[in-house]
Amino acid sequence: MTVVLTGTSLTLDEVVRVARAGEPVELAPTVAERMRASRELVERALAGGEDVYGFSTGVGMRKLFAIDDDQASFNRRLVRGHLIGQGRPAPPDVVRAVLLKLANSLAQGVTGARPELAEHLVGALNAQVTPLVRTLGSVGQGDLAAMADLAEGVLGDFELAAGEALVLMDNNAFSTGFAALAVADCETLLDALDVACALDLEGFAANLSVIDPVVGDVRPHPGLTRTIARLRALLTGSSLWEAAPRNLQDPLTFRTAAHVLGATRDTLAYASDMLAVELNAHQGNPLVAAEGPILPVGNFEVAALAAALDFLRIALAPALTSAAERALKLLQAPLTGLPEGLGARPGLAEPALSELGHAVQGIVAEARLLAQPVSFELASTTQHEGIEDRTTMAPLAARRLAEMVELGARVVAIELTIAAQAVDLRRASRLGAGSGRAHGLVRERVPFTDVGETLPPDLEPVVDLVRSGALRERETG
Repeated sequence: MTVVLTGTSLTLDEVVRVARAGEPVELAPTVAERMRASRELVERALAGGEDVYGFSTGVGMRKLFAIDDDQASFNRRLVRGHLIGQGRPAPPDVVRAVLLKLANSLAQGVTGARPELAEHLVGALNAQVTPLVRTLGSVGQGDLAAMADLAEGVLGDFELAAGEALVLMDNNAFSTGFAALAVADCETLLDALDVACALDLEGFAANLSVIDPVVGDVRPHPGLTRTIARLRALLTGSSLWEAAPRNLQDPLTFRTAAHVLGATRDTLAYASDMLAVELNAHQGNPLVAAEGPILPVGNFEVAALAAALDFLRIALAPALTSAAERALKLLQAPLTGLPEGLGARPGLAEPALSELGHAVQGIVAEARLLAQPVSFELASTTQHEGIEDRTTMAPLAARRLAEMVELGARVVAIELTIAAQAVDLRRASRLGAGSGRAHGLVRERVPFTDVGETLPPDLEPVVDLVRSGALRERETG
């Protein structure tokens, strides 16, 4: 299915489809006319001798200096003068998401760029052009370093008109595109966390009073009520509903699982709302709406998105920590009534799954450290004579979310592996529809660890299961 760019209707799902599935892209029929009207305003201003930031003047502290040579040469030097990126290149899917966001921003028709430039970007997307874009070197007040890499790699012999180099660089497409994929992956992870939690409840033979609907009715946070409903659906048909509770009160990470996961889901919804705006927002300077005048603005300020990404990482941290703690509890015989370390029978000297506890603790500790907010980072006022005295660190906020989600997939993979072993040892007469399906998917990848056996050292198949989204298929499968 072709994704049609209007400048105002790009969705997260479309970003994922173009970035990862290579879906074709085209501009809506109205885009060219809208962009031409904006460009004509620029041309009239330039012909009248007006100073237009970045179009007839230099940028930053050089805004007082007129461009005194041909625009094509100036534009190329402006791009190459910003090729200061460092570090590893961004993944190809991130680069495609960035290119799509940039093309959509141009399609909005308020940058002063020509429609030919937007068409060139769309052509590059459809030709699967994926330039090298380095991940370090931008402070998020316009992703200048990353966008210069993108422009240099995608332009080829395309000749830029006045101001178009600035349009390509002075925006937050890198932060926004990176964030879009990280948020999409976070949603997949959160669904997997719900499923793993349901399998934990089965393996622990937990008291299911904690997911009675009344818990959400009297505390009606949307995320809490949704999580309770989902856990109940995942456990539909489980014999846990029929048995007397093993404990009056289970450990807190079991009792409050729905609250913690629900809080993360509410925060994800907030971050998704911020992202939906930014995917269709003007993020540059100046603003060239066709009705005029040309306005010097600060729309490259993405504090809202950077703070939302910080918030999401903060909310994800306790969800991952709780998941790890539930896995550790399942390894402890005094709490479960099962063999220590989930050995195949009591009294075994062999480690069984116990060493997975160390692994999950180490991984979740790394993930938790990535939750530190970055959007309050102070800028140096010495840059560009003190003019550029703000940072959002939005690229770092997006990258840390992606890294945290990646670590989170490994936490959930270990949690699922441990829970599946506990379920087998528990020998429940009947698993829930969703928890049973999850158990089967795990067992297709990791066998039961029997007497005299050790856990397979490679849990990558389970990690891939978490990442794939296969666990998010609806509860009754």
